[in-house]
Amino acid sequence: MVGLSRHDHGAVGVLVPENGGRYPHGNSLLIRGSAETVLVDPSLAVGEQGLDGTGVDAVVVSHGHEDHLAGLHRFPEVPVYVHEADLPAVRSVDALVEGYGLPRERSGEFRAELVRDFGLVDRPDATGLADGTRLDLGDRTLTVVHLPGHTAGHCGLLVEPDDFFFVGDIDLSRFGPYYGDLGSDLSAFEASIEQCLQVQARWYGTFHHKGVVTGAAEFAGQLRAYRDVIGTREQRLLEFLAEPRTLDEIVAHRIVYRPHVDLPWADTVERRTAEQHLARLVAGGTVELVEPGRYRVAR
Repeated sequence: MVGLSRHDHGAVGVLVPENGGRYPHGNSLLIRGSAETVLVDPSLAVGEQGLDGTGVDAVVVSHGHEDHLAGLHRFPEVPVYVHEADLPAVRSVDALVEGYGLPRERSGEFRAELVRDFGLVDRPDATGLADGTRLDLGDRTLTVVHLPGHTAGHCGLLVEPDDFFFVGDIDLSRFGPYYGDLGSDLSAFEASIEQCLQVQARWYGTFHHKGVVTGAAEFAGQLRAYRDVIGTREQRLLEFLAEPRTLDEIVAHRIVYRPHVDLPWADTVERRTAEQHLARLVAGGTVELVEPGRYRVAR
């Protein structure tokens, strides 16, 4: 069992696992208002340990991925909220698995792993939220900020008056943005990054890795470095396309994961990521189809 510590930033308690929030773990938020207490993204550690002595009035999920839902089974009677675009993935484990776009022969095994390792449960009672929705906690408000790209419904939360902006899985990691699901969108992710750069806050929280970054200038610098990974991937793809290549060859070459990484979803993520980059590069005239199914840098 991974240890869990709490770090307060105003009325926002960040629940940090001892591994620093690396997947499959993450940093949940516990926000105490004068009228209600909200838990954001109940993590695997919360699922393992619970929150003894803490009354939670509502759970808000930033988006529909297993690591953000792992503690939901601890709160069977508590209302659950998520952006309406990710509502199916929270209501149904089957819908969550379908969103990854895995080969059919792998999906059943992956579903069993998620239920076993993350304790996932269906939450058909979950309620959808829209961009700009404000949740009143008494002396605190939570404003939903739709930041799609990672998933269709991925959201941030602005906690006021604490000026704490939680950006979920825009996690500032060296790995860079993840947009490898069926519902992911590269262009939307880039737009969400630009939107985050416009938000002036005192603290910025991520679910993985960084945890809390203090100050808009520091956050902006780290966010731009994170965004630049997208350009690095595209450059790697263009270099590989000096000669005609098929999509299968691009997937095997890898522009997201390193060659030695052996994950069951790696090829699926590589394919979805490459498809989005190729579509943009072909539309812009940088890459051309030299014959059906074979791509090359335009000459």
